Amino acid sequence: MVDFFSSQILALYKFLAPIFSPILSPAWQIFKSWWWLPLPFILWKFLSFFWLWWRGIDVWFPKQKLILLEVRMPKEVLKPIRAMETVMAGIYQIFWESIGWWQKWINGKLQLSCSFEIASIGGEPHFFIRIPQEKRDPIESVIYAQYPEVEISVADDYTRYVPQDIPNKDWDLWGDDYQLFKEDSYPIKTYKGFETEREALEEKRIDPLAGLLEAMAKIKPGEQLWVQITAEPEKTGKWVKKGEKVRDMLAKRVKKTLPERPMILEATDILITGEVPGKPEKEEKELIPPEMKLTPGEREVVAGVEEKMSKPGFTTNIRFIYLGKRNVFFAPNARLIFGFFNSFTTYNLNGLRPCGNPSITKVDKSWFLPLNFFRRRRIYTRKRAIFRKYKSRVGLYFPRPGGTFILNTEELATLFHFTGRRVAPAPFVPRVEAKKGEAPSGLPTE
Repeated sequence: MVDFFSSQILALYKFLAPIFSPILSPAWQIFKSWWWLPLPFILWKFLSFFWLWWRGIDVWFPKQKLILLEVRMPKEVLKPIRAMETVMAGIYQIFWESIGWWQKWINGKLQLSCSFEIASIGGEPHFFIRIPQEKRDPIESVIYAQYPEVEISVADDYTRYVPQDIPNKDWDLWGDDYQLFKEDSYPIKTYKGFETEREALEEKRIDPLAGLLEAMAKIKPGEQLWVQITAEPEKTGKWVKKGEKVRDMLAKRVKKTLPERPMILEATDILITGEVPGKPEKEEKELIPPEMKLTPGEREVVAGVEEKMSKPGFTTNIRFIYLGKRNVFFAPNARLIFGFFNSFTTYNLNGLRPCGNPSITKVDKSWFLPLNFFRRRRIYTRKRAIFRKYKSRVGLYFPRPGGTFILNTEELATLFHFTGRRVAPAPFVPRVEAKKGEAPSGLPTE
């Protein structure tokens, strides 16, 4: 039987060889001479990634000096959260840069980001802002313009004062990244939804940060709870265009498009009916426009989408880490942070939720039993990864893009702002005890 099939294949080869030989022989000669020509086009994406990595991450970025500013708040913060929105708008303009072709591909220049952080160390919450040193003066000016009584100073990076090989035999951690429920166009619940603007007295305002500071105050010595919000100015405007499509869809303004038909069928229609295909049909005008048919809830969603698009946006990543010595580490304490982020959720609009895989520092058992043998190693790898990314202030999928979402200045100000003792009475929050005054006008300068 084998000999029979071999003879049949050999006969087929002898029959086809004279037919395809005039074609295959020149083709093979061309391939041997010019095989390298399409390689640059095939490998372009791969090679350009490593080129930008080399020029940006290895050459340009190490030259940038980054500093961590600690902001100490006064006992009373009379300004509403709206003042922090003005600060965020100023930070957007300070960080926004137009990077040209030469700067990007030759110099390796990158769009720098700002990191807003709240860290509870042994039950004492601290507010930090990580920025390039060259932007310190304009950043401080923007903050002092709205909060003249705060104190800003350069601080050491608190992530350096814990073992750098966590988790180890003495320390453990638990953490996760966050993402949005829906598309970027839908807003989360902001300070306007907490009725802070309607109350004139500070003690009657509702501050969304109060819950987080109370949770951080419960952290014991030997434990730490870190929250990090990295923000980079969004310059492309693609999210606004997507938002416009979402708004039109919600407002029932979807344009009617005719389905594409083969050319033969169109020609047949012309011969039979004598009408040109694609001729616009007479639109039936409705007495009530689609916008007037929306329910109150639908109008609220449309208004929320439009309001979010009206303000500058930041490409944002949010994560938190709970860590501590093993003799005091209590993993359920990590759930103290869930209530804080859940308070910004409105189910008909948007909200924040944990990403889960691949960032959450736990691994469920698999139905594929051999995989469970590597479960502890996978948990260790995830803990090391989220600790390293927190220290480096990079995105979820770094060095690949993705895992980020868009928040505008109003949403960022809701998540990170400066609170007074009456609004957020959490103990152990470092505050400025003395009120600053201006220098006398006649004081000599020399």
